[in-house]
Amino acid sequence: MTHVIVVGTDGSAAGTAAVEWAADDAARADRPLRIVYAVDRWPYQISRFPNPAMGDVLERGARRVLAEAEEVARKRQPDIEVTTESIEGTAVSVLRAQAEHADELVVGARGLGGFAGAVMGSVSAHVAGHAHGAVVVVRPGWQSDHGQIVVGIDDSPACEPALAYAFAQAALRGATLRAIHAWQAPVHVYAPEITYDLDEVGQAHQQAATDRLRGRQERHPQVKVVQETVCAHPVDALTRASAEADLVVVGSHGRGAVSSAILGSVSRAVLLHAGSAVAVVRSAAD
Repeated sequence: MTHVIVVGTDGSAAGTAAVEWAADDAARADRPLRIVYAVDRWPYQISRFPNPAMGDVLERGARRVLAEAEEVARKRQPDIEVTTESIEGTAVSVLRAQAEHADELVVGARGLGGFAGAVMGSVSAHVAGHAHGAVVVVRPGWQSDHGQIVVGIDDSPACEPALAYAFAQAALRGATLRAIHAWQAPVHVYAPEITYDLDEVGQAHQQAATDRLRGRQERHPQVKVVQETVCAHPVDALTRASAEADLVVVGSHGRGAVSSAILGSVSRAVLLHAGSAVAVVRSAAD
């Protein structure tokens, strides 16, 4: 399975939002759409109290959810190719496996504890942290009318997969690409006498961002790029920019990432706080 967009749904509002987003992307990219539903039997497999009828209940539920999701996708984009499948396993394991051979995996964001949108659901966070390629996390009520894609960049090669995806999205949408390189002034706690010329530091960061963008701009001359270098925490800069973006694109790991975490600190915080859909893009090396 290659050159396909995969979306996971569970019949919730977040799942429906993901299906709508994925259908639009499939139409733009001229890709087939595959809708999947994870049938997780484990919570019901109690050996002491077997319930054979539960399998039928789960299967009927899966068929209903997939039929409703297919209807949503076809109504939104009548000309795309749509297939559906229920797959046994946990949502995380199913979606991670699907991402291996997809151009893009789309999932819905889920709030926990009654605070919708305030806390990223465990499934979307785990999938975004582990699946290779691009994972788009979509919130219910998303809008796609700003004409702007935001991407976070730094001066390391680690941001290249995210940058490539952001340029591709901007080209497909005819959108402006806003590339944000956020940096923070160096602080030496144990040597306060060390000083820096912040103008020179800022110019160095500006040049680093320009160098990082140059090759991509040459390959995508049709994409209008707005380069922004700011002295700010990357999470603050990207979250603010998300208010005017159709999509924010980040790498899975970057400067300041915690190696033991599922996601880098920046990508995790952007997933939690951004007002737009967020794409987390991992490289195979990750």
